[in-house]
Amino acid sequence: MPRLDAADKAMGRALYTGDISLPRMAHGKILGSPIAHGIIKRIDTSKAMALPGVLAVITGEDVPDECFGVSPARYDEHVLSKKKVLHVGDRVAAVAAIDEKTAEKALSLIEVEYMELPPILDPFEAIAKDAPLIHERYRGNINTFVDQAHGDVEKGFAESDFVKEETFVGNLTHQQPMEPHASIATWESDGTLVLYTSTQAPHYVQYMLAHVFHLPLGRIRVIRPTVGGGFGAKAGTSPLELCAPILSKITGRPVKMVYSREEMMLFGRGRHKQYMKYKLGLDRNGKIKAFESEIHLDGGAYASFGVATTYYAGNMMPTLYHIPNFKYKGIRVVTNKPACGAFRGHGVPQPRFAFECLLTMMADEMGIDPIEIRRRNSMDPNTRTVNDLDIQSCEFRATLDAVQKKSGWKEKYGKLPKGQGIGIGCGGFVSGAGYAIYRGQVQMSHEKGPEHFQKKSIFPHANAIVRVTEDGMAAILMIGVAEIGQGAETVMAQMCAEALGIPVSRMRVRAEDSDISPIDLGAYSSRVTLMGGHAVSRAGQAVVERMKPIAAAMLECDPSEVVARDARMYAANGRSVPWEEVARKYFNDNGPLVGTGWYKPRDGLGGDYKGATVGTSPAYSFGSSVCEASVDLETGKVKIEQFTDYHDCGVPINPMMARGQVEGAIVMGAGETIMEEILFDEKGRMMNPNLHGYLVMTIKDAPDIFSGLVESYEPEGPYGAKEIGEGTTLPVLGAVAHAIANATGVWVKELPITPERIRTALRAAKS
Repeated sequence: MPRLDAADKAMGRALYTGDISLPRMAHGKILGSPIAHGIIKRIDTSKAMALPGVLAVITGEDVPDECFGVSPARYDEHVLSKKKVLHVGDRVAAVAAIDEKTAEKALSLIEVEYMELPPILDPFEAIAKDAPLIHERYRGNINTFVDQAHGDVEKGFAESDFVKEETFVGNLTHQQPMEPHASIATWESDGTLVLYTSTQAPHYVQYMLAHVFHLPLGRIRVIRPTVGGGFGAKAGTSPLELCAPILSKITGRPVKMVYSREEMMLFGRGRHKQYMKYKLGLDRNGKIKAFESEIHLDGGAYASFGVATTYYAGNMMPTLYHIPNFKYKGIRVVTNKPACGAFRGHGVPQPRFAFECLLTMMADEMGIDPIEIRRRNSMDPNTRTVNDLDIQSCEFRATLDAVQKKSGWKEKYGKLPKGQGIGIGCGGFVSGAGYAIYRGQVQMSHEKGPEHFQKKSIFPHANAIVRVTEDGMAAILMIGVAEIGQGAETVMAQMCAEALGIPVSRMRVRAEDSDISPIDLGAYSSRVTLMGGHAVSRAGQAVVERMKPIAAAMLECDPSEVVARDARMYAANGRSVPWEEVARKYFNDNGPLVGTGWYKPRDGLGGDYKGATVGTSPAYSFGSSVCEASVDLETGKVKIEQFTDYHDCGVPINPMMARGQVEGAIVMGAGETIMEEILFDEKGRMMNPNLHGYLVMTIKDAPDIFSGLVESYEPEGPYGAKEIGEGTTLPVLGAVAHAIANATGVWVKELPITPERIRTALRAAKS
């Protein structure tokens, strides 16, 4: 089924935040720091204020003292810097003017005197003894520290016949959504703040506005127009969403603020660069006995999603393979760079890349086929992992079988000429986080003692309202799910229509306005299909339950017999009446026909140790990818020729869109593997803050892709469904790296795998 919003987007009718213009609207811009580390000694805004057309200028003195962020334990950013700047582009001042050109001119007239401090750009320098403190909150420049052990790791290595240690390095990358961040703020006469904004998580923005401005949620209305992509870049609250309301309050006008691409990249929130030191032990049959991981994450200047990122980087490793003994140490370090955040596959693609490479290296050394070694260790359904994550459905082994056959693996692996290679990579992800970012769980002491507790979600993660029109010919679905380009509204409409027993053509979705839409936690952690799907299905079922007594009277049967399907209400004997006639009769007798639904994960997800909630989920996806690539052995240039992927996403609600998610993930992941990287000079200035210097894979670079779906039935999912948006990125990096190694005979263990790095590895191998 095609997407509901496809025609509007293709024909240019979709309305993005940047397209909106309100009466008397002013335009705002933010002044970023030109230095990576320094103390603000003086700011003079008088010349900017004197410029004709300037309506307001604000600095750190004019904004609330409340900090904002993502994790409540790490709210560490002010709306504008108050004393110190921590990276190039850090916020110093903001202006509102009659147009954007005047606002930009005003920025150039603001005089700022800094006491420049040496920037610390390397995470290992930042945690060295006697290193200067970057952020006053983080002693030793460590933002998050994780130290976990599950099972008996020492015993596992002692029982291993083969042990290998390797170090891998990831890359700092950015999501590069087509539409940069944009926000418009205005205040209504009753004191209500209205914010139009391009966001993945409208409720979290609403919550953060309430926190910073000390407003009740009921006095904040967040409107999400069409969003041109996110991939994690828009999952947190941006400075635009906080500066625009302040400037609007001062000027008495609506204020629009839009990032340029350079400003968006300097705001950051891309993928952490991770330094991964791994140790893996296998028995002589290739079965995993123990795994030890130490990861340093370069987090940039602020926390953002970094607490969760640090846990995800380790906690997700045992979900794909049986790992009986597991140890993880994660250290997220503060540096003088833009903050890193959540990016498709949140925290896991680089660790998964490293693990896949290491497993393949060992398989080759032991003479075991790389797909076979994965098959021997593959996860099974109905398994509790060593770190207490609950796997329900799992067809991982079936994806391996399918991708092996479809790609012609047995005919190609080890048999291709030099310069041509084939590689395998695997991965999967959560179907929504088990707990919310804030007020996510409580600990309930039981009679056995305080060491026994049950973790519970204390409010619904997804909610839905369905209202049937008075003539019964349409159902309006009101949800807070964020459509950011992934097709969420279409899938929600499909599942709700299924529950109602009417065609999707009768559905209308209203998900853009917090005054209309009930709370949903947003589009992140691949949560929408499972969590939003449950809410909309239950809302549809609630409508049908209200209709059943009416239909039963019309059909002269018991209400328990009534079934809604194909836009009719059926009795057990086959008699039926049109769905809309029943709906009209209900309205005539009872008034509006409305149903509500909600969803929260089941109680008790995860273990009893610190950080056990991160990585919990109602369900997990599984997938396998085979990459075929050619490498010019003289220049090191890589061409990715073919990708074959099979993914277990449960029961696919919309197979066409599911395959689209796979194809997008492959292109994105392949680009990250061979070309994408943000670069800085020695002063901490970003060297490539644009799409000329920061290369992304285009249609010209993209390989031929075959995307196959392996069905399982997920008991925790609506209609058996689970995620496919992020897990499909996870296999890609390892598959590409393996294909390049297979083509060249050398492993490149640092991303991106550029021609320069390939040539260096080839020279080293020759010497």
